Amino acid sequence: MDVRFADSVLIMGSNMAECHPVGFRFVMQAKLNGAKVIHADPRFTRTSAMADLYAPLRAGTDIVFLGGLIRYVLEEQRYFKEYVSAYTNAATLVTEEFQDTEDLEGLFSGFDAERKEYDPKSWRYDAEPAGRPGNQPVRDLNDASTFSARGGRLTRPPRTDPTLQHPRCVFQILRRHYSRYTPEMVERVCGTPRATFLKVAETLCQASGPERTGVICYAVGWTQHTTGVQTIRAATILQSLLGNIGRPGGGILALRGHASIQGSTDIPTLYNLLPGYLNAPSALKNHDTLADYIETEISPTSYWYHFPKFIVSLLTAWFGAAATKENDYGFGWLPRNVGDHSHLPMFVAMSEGKIHGFMAMGQNPAVGGQNASFQRRALAKLDWLVVRDLYETETATFWIDSPEVKRGETKPEDIATEIFLLPAAATAEMDGTYTNTQRLIQWHDRAADPPGDARSDLWFTFHLGLRLKKLYAASALERDKPIRALTWDYIAPEENAEWRIKDEPSAALVLKEMNGYHTATGKPVKGFGDLRADGTTACGAWIYSGVYAPTAEEPDGHNHAANRNGDDWVALGWGFAWPANRRIMYNRAAADPRGNPWPKEARLARQFGSGAQGYVYWDPDAEGPDPANPSRLIRGRWVGLDVPDFPLTKPPTAAAKPDGLGLDFHDGASPFIMKADGKGWLFAPSGLVDGPLPAHYEPYESPVPNLVYPARSSNPAAKVYNVPGNPYAPVGSAEYPCVLSTYRLTEHHLSGSMSRWLPWLSALQPELFAELSPEHAREIGVINLETVQIVTPRAAIRAKALVTPRIRPFLIDGKVVHHVGMPWHWGYKGISKGDVVNDLSALVGDPNVTIHEAKVFVCRVERRHATR
Repeated sequence: MDVRFADSVLIMGSNMAECHPVGFRFVMQAKLNGAKVIHADPRFTRTSAMADLYAPLRAGTDIVFLGGLIRYVLEEQRYFKEYVSAYTNAATLVTEEFQDTEDLEGLFSGFDAERKEYDPKSWRYDAEPAGRPGNQPVRDLNDASTFSARGGRLTRPPRTDPTLQHPRCVFQILRRHYSRYTPEMVERVCGTPRATFLKVAETLCQASGPERTGVICYAVGWTQHTTGVQTIRAATILQSLLGNIGRPGGGILALRGHASIQGSTDIPTLYNLLPGYLNAPSALKNHDTLADYIETEISPTSYWYHFPKFIVSLLTAWFGAAATKENDYGFGWLPRNVGDHSHLPMFVAMSEGKIHGFMAMGQNPAVGGQNASFQRRALAKLDWLVVRDLYETETATFWIDSPEVKRGETKPEDIATEIFLLPAAATAEMDGTYTNTQRLIQWHDRAADPPGDARSDLWFTFHLGLRLKKLYAASALERDKPIRALTWDYIAPEENAEWRIKDEPSAALVLKEMNGYHTATGKPVKGFGDLRADGTTACGAWIYSGVYAPTAEEPDGHNHAANRNGDDWVALGWGFAWPANRRIMYNRAAADPRGNPWPKEARLARQFGSGAQGYVYWDPDAEGPDPANPSRLIRGRWVGLDVPDFPLTKPPTAAAKPDGLGLDFHDGASPFIMKADGKGWLFAPSGLVDGPLPAHYEPYESPVPNLVYPARSSNPAAKVYNVPGNPYAPVGSAEYPCVLSTYRLTEHHLSGSMSRWLPWLSALQPELFAELSPEHAREIGVINLETVQIVTPRAAIRAKALVTPRIRPFLIDGKVVHHVGMPWHWGYKGISKGDVVNDLSALVGDPNVTIHEAKVFVCRVERRHATR
């Protein structure tokens, strides 16, 4: 919703108008208010048609485009000087040992060529020589695998140069790093005309500063790359330089792949996290005891100083009275990760017979997984497979009607996997919440019972847990203690009185546990500020704390996610945004270093007649309770339209305490409270495994070499899986000369397991197609709607050719590169059937998060007759 207050909207890696139409309405409102909308994308889409400026660019070159914008902002001195100097680490000095890609031909210092990994020690800040007297000793970690590294770990204040002239200050490192990302280089690598690029750069600069803000919107077109994390990092650098973080109409908006992806990562469904972005225990780190775990993961000079409260309250919520100080609150009962257990390596392990069982709940890897043929063959190595979905998906029937079976490559009688297909409930058939991309948690009510034996995922998980607890109730084995201790009381009979299904668990009770409660009374906590590290509070997800906080009318807790009191701007009465119902994170940056609103924020406050002077600002005359002694009133506090993301009574003039812990280590003008230094990171001294700054590397499969760093082609730290059934094409392969990108359509959803079963949606988009440029079609002798074959090193599939000028060839350093676009919604089940596009893609991933690279790989397109 805040997007409508932007003065510019840059959309990259997304066809927002078609794939996120609900959110796109706010872009159109911004445009009606005078904002300039820019779309940079390989295809000219409906988003491009609604934009004021369209910039074509070759898939996989976003970091060059963004790097060029960063260089323009720096060299033309268009950065927001006061914001950058006060709120970012631009002035911070980096160690003498650090070497950049400029020094090492495309590598950063610390790279181990044999292991293809970085040792990030040389990326550290150059710290002041004095120690920190009076503090408990803290190990100085800089391990990207620890959570503390993502927020930073400091034992003493870093050295700075406020003039930004020191050659080792971040500002100068940034200038040198992006010096080669010139408009000419952008044109050579991206294929974006120089004049168009410069117009984009100038438009963004004109829409940023004290008087204006701009927003960047992205989707999986940025994430699904071997440089996906660094692409988003490049956007954060650009937005920080322009002063667009923590302010209305600014920020970076992640357009999620489908509903409540934000919620699924919050709670989480990721193997490496516990709820609230706490790292999962690992056998590869010093996580032997709770004390070891906390000491490894804590960031003592940021808000993560409160980490012990979050983990102990979580353990208490899970294990109840069985969680005691003497047994580390049950920390030893948690499983330990022993490596990367994300989707790609999981299926590699499955293909090797190392995984015996698999549950696919709302997931269809037989179509949605990369190198989907590889993944279907891996499913055949399982002993058992549980599929829960609305329809019989390709994953459920891979053994009988997959392409491999139809080609005679596998036989049903040779597949021993036992498959259990369990019908699931749809969203309208259950209570629950959605958490959207702006962290807004919204409650939805059950409208009907699911049909027949269909049940919600909550019902399935809850009743499976009940059966396991019953099965192990009499066990005396140590390993079974966590199952016996698990708190598992989520039935509220009164909620099911009017429904057919009487044993549906209460989603409200689950949400109430996530909010947190006092263990002595069972009363809900007001927020995460109430949490304690001594077992007296329980909390299932600290970031959601407050969503079920008590009110005067409902002292036992009120479901704030169900609130529907909106307004024209901040709308604090609509739903609940984590953390603390805060709508813009780091909103201390919405005021200048002295605490006064920036001119834009002051103008918006006047425009909406709120009575406030700005969005969040310091009022020296405002009175309120002293946080240290609530019975005493003190003068001076942060106020505004949003919940301040800063210590309420800490004045902007407060000095940092070099020996302080938590936010005492920060001064009153350091908005980024989750970072160890309180600053926005232009340079990341820790937390990333492939470099402290974004650098351009070509996709793992690319038709051209890396023109920015000729000695390096792809990301040197990329996760590569050289396993049977997953071959790759070499760089510049003559056999596979074209770039292929997968994308989505408005009329279908993900792997199509829901939408391809619906007649109306199937009629709107009835069959698979491959989008080709007229130039490409003429070159291979194809006309519109003729059948073509698309071939990669992994598979060959067929589709109708959709010949359209929305796709264009790119001239890359004198070489014509054709681009092919294909939606990936089709499979061999449902009303509308088609070949599986993900059979073409490869298993290769980003080194930070193992996201795949389905947005760009190479192929060739051939003319074929329709008969198969």
